[in-house]
Amino acid sequence: MTRSEQPVSSLALGAGLATVYVIWGSTYLAIRFAVETLPPLLMAGVRFLIAGSLLYGWARWRGVARPTRREWGWSAVVGALLLLGGNGLVCLAETRVPSGLTALLVAMVPLWMVVLEALRPGGSAPPRRVWWGIGLGLVGVAFLVGPSSLVGGEGVDPIGALTLTAATLLWAAGSLVSRGAGLPASPRMSTALQMLTGGGLLVVVGLALGEGGRFDAAAASPKSLLALGYLIVFGALAGFSAYVWLLRVASPALVGTYAFVNPVVAVLLGWALAGEALSPRIGLAAGLIVGAVALITGMRRRPPRRLEPCPPPDPLEPVPLRGRRVA
Repeated sequence: MTRSEQPVSSLALGAGLATVYVIWGSTYLAIRFAVETLPPLLMAGVRFLIAGSLLYGWARWRGVARPTRREWGWSAVVGALLLLGGNGLVCLAETRVPSGLTALLVAMVPLWMVVLEALRPGGSAPPRRVWWGIGLGLVGVAFLVGPSSLVGGEGVDPIGALTLTAATLLWAAGSLVSRGAGLPASPRMSTALQMLTGGGLLVVVGLALGEGGRFDAAAASPKSLLALGYLIVFGALAGFSAYVWLLRVASPALVGTYAFVNPVVAVLLGWALAGEALSPRIGLAAGLIVGAVALITGMRRRPPRRLEPCPPPDPLEPVPLRGRRVA
């Protein structure tokens, strides 16, 4: 996708960035509200099945060709890694970890992208400054999950932290796989297929784990249902549309700033709307992790390859286009 030749006003550009910053930053809090009374995996599956169906219908209405069997197959592989593994584990973790801290740990996706890229056959080792960013990010994570004697305040639930680590690794792996995958050329169709296949897998696994038997429709709170609706309409549709538009009119470096703005937005929203605690530990960890992401994203732009960033897990949107490098 090339940048648009049409001039864009600063007001429109700022509105687009604000949409991605706020909406994607707020999805972590929305997930927390949704999983209070809804089964995590089934909730996520329903979210992506509905959003994927809407995007699929929109793409077909705009004249996009019907996907091939090969495109469905690759979409299922990428959807399994990004949505079942990445977003599904984020939803499970948020039953144990506050939304703001979840966003901070998810911000480590660029770290794992660098590591996996360096470890894969034929991969390229990052420059020294990126390794400094990785080290800084790991120190930030250590402050979050370590004992209270480090800085003060309670650390992150260890099971929740391990779940989020697995989620970020799977999201990074899915993003790498998507580069060479046979996905549809249309960004809307590509995302729709990943949502449909990933959402279906989330429902299947959720039912296999007994979430269907534990779900009580009468106990589902209005807050959880509204949060689910918000995740479908704003998180999956409005946020994605703004992101795709920004990639057409703005530089990848500017669009990639979401990677270190979203965690800050999530922490502040969790504190303001859900009473999540702020402490010196969280403040220090946030500064270290956001700084690490800034270092990594700033060093991963290579002019010969016009590769653009993918959204993080939850966003948890799937990778919208082939060939995009995670920031």
